[in-house]
Amino acid sequence: MRILIALHRWWGVAFCLLFAMWFASGIVMHFVPFPARIGVDRLAGWVAIDRDKVRHGPSEAVAASGIQDVTRVRLAGRRDGPVYLISGASAARVLRAADLGDGGVRSERTALDIAIACARLRGLDTAHAVAAEQMSYDQWTVSGEFDFDRPLYRVPLNDQSGTELYVSSTTGGVVLVATRNARALNYFGSVVHWLYPATLRHHEWAWSRLMWWLSLVATIGATLGFIIGLLRLSRASRRVSPAYRDLQAWHHRLGLAFAPFILSWIFSGFLSMDDGRLFSTGATPADALMLAGKPAWDRLPPDVMHHAPTAAIEIEWFAFSGQIYRRDRDALDEQRLSRAAPETEVTSPPRAFLREDEIDSAAKLLERNCDHASAIGADDAYLAKPALPEAPVFRIVCGGTWYEIDGASGALLDRLDSSRRAYRWLFGGLHTLDFPPLRSSPWLRTIAIVALCAGGLAFSLTGAVLAWRGLRASVGEPFEENRAARGRAP
Repeated sequence: MRILIALHRWWGVAFCLLFAMWFASGIVMHFVPFPARIGVDRLAGWVAIDRDKVRHGPSEAVAASGIQDVTRVRLAGRRDGPVYLISGASAARVLRAADLGDGGVRSERTALDIAIACARLRGLDTAHAVAAEQMSYDQWTVSGEFDFDRPLYRVPLNDQSGTELYVSSTTGGVVLVATRNARALNYFGSVVHWLYPATLRHHEWAWSRLMWWLSLVATIGATLGFIIGLLRLSRASRRVSPAYRDLQAWHHRLGLAFAPFILSWIFSGFLSMDDGRLFSTGATPADALMLAGKPAWDRLPPDVMHHAPTAAIEIEWFAFSGQIYRRDRDALDEQRLSRAAPETEVTSPPRAFLREDEIDSAAKLLERNCDHASAIGADDAYLAKPALPEAPVFRIVCGGTWYEIDGASGALLDRLDSSRRAYRWLFGGLHTLDFPPLRSSPWLRTIAIVALCAGGLAFSLTGAVLAWRGLRASVGEPFEENRAARGRAP
């Protein structure tokens, strides 16, 4: 028992303030999340496709890209002319539709024009926007998910909200929009919660291992405290141990009251840094390639604008079950989907989304015994987010493995084996209280998160004070004895 108490005391000296910071910043993060990257389907910065500048078809763009495993080709309108975005499991490229040259943005003026067009679509004031500043990364774009877009152009609008837009030099799309309040509050939320200063986060290897070990040691320390609390409670019931007093009593009571939440929250925070160490990591490029099949990109018709609406912002071709499908989009949440066909064949009638029989056809390529595909309900606990809000998500069950497929884009959203399904609850459930009853009542979930984090914060602060007192006592007593001894010396 003495050894446990000594360990717990020194653990408290090292980690109680860290715990307090995590609980306080967790409350902030619930209300002000970290500025999120705009998904590829959000059409940020795109304008209507200039038909006169589309002089090459998607088959030519695929051939010019040099990518052998192409699964998706997007033709998007941009202020400086339409571009093809060609992507596969191994690489991605952006080419101009006019001459199939490099489609990257190389001009600050172009980046500024793209940002202004996007801002106006969002109803933002662009009167005081200034020329873009090219940069590799900053606090809000240091994550690896922006690697393909670097260098980035940062465009301050200088509006009342202090809005800044980030334009990808690779695609020319706006990949991030952040306001002054969101940036400021995140220094008290996500930045401190994840130990996320850009200078540290830029070194991915060092940052991830620091967070992994800190959260692991923190979990061990919290577990020791819980064990001590239970032992003390047991001894107190038998009156073989004196009761805690004053602040120690409060720390003891708070620890016992909030122990299940504190332990599960710290442990699930540790799992957030798992990255495949203990659990599987979900869908892989190899899985996506299998579902795509081997489409004949070279047989696509060259006249891509023939069936496109005048205001089309994007046309996308994607491989699925060995076929090529075409998505025409002229609005954020609308699309027309059809199966693209060679010049000698008739294209299928347009509709909104893929059908279950088409999902079943792709499932056969997985070379496993799979059940019939079915659309997932909106209240499903494992539902992945589709490209469009109203799009169905289909699930293919192959033994103990589930594949979730976007009905709007044919994208493989997730691959859930038993390990991945367990991770969904051990991390997503425990760390963000993402349980079905609370998900259906956002206000109740908010109350629960704030109350539990506030209890954890109070527990951590009392522990920090006690740890500080113990540290002063352990350092001060030898110092006082030495001073007394010097005073008695002749």
